[in-house]
Amino acid sequence: MAQAMKIAIVDDEKDMRQSISQWLALSGYDTETFASAEDALKVLGPDYPGIVISDIKMPGMDGMQFLKKLMGSDSALPVIMITGHGDVPMAVEAMRVGAFDFLEKPFNPDRMSELAKKATATRRLVMDNRLLRRELSDGGQLMKKLIGQSPVMERLREDILDLGQADGHVLIDGETGTGKTLVAHALHAVGSRAGKKFVLVSASAFEEDALSKRLFGPMQPEDAQLPAIEEARGGTLVLEDVEALSETLQAKLLSVINEQGTPAETRIVAISNLQEAGRTSEDVLRSDLFYRLAALRITVPPLRQRGEDILTLFTRLSEQFADEYGCDAPQVSAQEAAQLLQAPWPGNVRQLINVAERAVLQSRRGSGTIASLLMSDHDEMQPVMTTEGKPLKEYVEAFERMLIDNTMRRHKGSIASVMEELCLPRRTLNEKMAKYQLQRSDYL
Repeated sequence: MAQAMKIAIVDDEKDMRQSISQWLALSGYDTETFASAEDALKVLGPDYPGIVISDIKMPGMDGMQFLKKLMGSDSALPVIMITGHGDVPMAVEAMRVGAFDFLEKPFNPDRMSELAKKATATRRLVMDNRLLRRELSDGGQLMKKLIGQSPVMERLREDILDLGQADGHVLIDGETGTGKTLVAHALHAVGSRAGKKFVLVSASAFEEDALSKRLFGPMQPEDAQLPAIEEARGGTLVLEDVEALSETLQAKLLSVINEQGTPAETRIVAISNLQEAGRTSEDVLRSDLFYRLAALRITVPPLRQRGEDILTLFTRLSEQFADEYGCDAPQVSAQEAAQLLQAPWPGNVRQLINVAERAVLQSRRGSGTIASLLMSDHDEMQPVMTTEGKPLKEYVEAFERMLIDNTMRRHKGSIASVMEELCLPRRTLNEKMAKYQLQRSDYL
């Protein structure tokens, strides 16, 4: 969910700050005004969810001093400075200190709106990246991202918690799009190395010589970073597409592993992403390296094995996209729920994300169906379905759970509203919520 951006307007002239606020409010921005830099600093912390527009010439703390204070607190906070006519040297100094841009009085309101749009977009990207970094260092948040109550997901979460506490090297395998890199982040975040370095290198993203240098060195004096094996010392090195390592680099990696003590100075988490039918990481890695890496092993389940988790994920994703696009999430019919459950999902969760976003966009336009999004790339006339059927009872229960879950979310946990919409007596609703492990507290 994208965070709403604010605009803080700082100017000692009441008429000026009110006119700026009114203009930006008409443009759809959430504004707040301050008569002095001192007042603004009481509110503008390092993670302020927005941008600042400030006059330079103010009594007390002037705009330049204010800008320096803000940059010292959060150098990525966009600050647009308002300068007097002809005061170019001061504007240049403001940009040198870290101002996002400046407006020269008298300024064009449309120009201000244009700068505000660019600055808020920049700030939103910064805030989203900060949130992602926090989530990737928070084991609890990461485990919440591994949504699902299917047995295979319960087992996956248990494996992550168990292996996270262990200290050996790990091999993660599974089909493309299943979330193997997310699992690697979670392994690091729930273990004893959580506060240490987490370094990720994709073996398929480099030519052999460049990959050797990135992993093992030697680095040149002008290089800004250490070799990955050194950079991750004490922490975790995640090696994506481990099957792309040449025989020479496999030998180097094995040598590094053998030289490390116990526990390992650097924990290696290898991710295998083999897509060729009938081949595994054991087939392409030298056996001694494979057995060192696969002493601890996690296989991430494909989406088609996760049962009604598919509907739960689709609902959460479509709600997120609907919020992002400012529209209602599409309502899933019983037939569409069955189609989602039957699809083989060769692209796994990554494919489901794409389908959910496109379903929201279709719904916003008032056209299209989920079935149309599940068409095969090879046969545009036939929906993609699994060959294995399921008992009708499983489809009915999966749809019923999704329907109660969606209704509880929409009514924010109001039992009375859910009973009325679904025409269910209280006892029946309670029994079904207990059956599907739905807790009212999750929706409040």
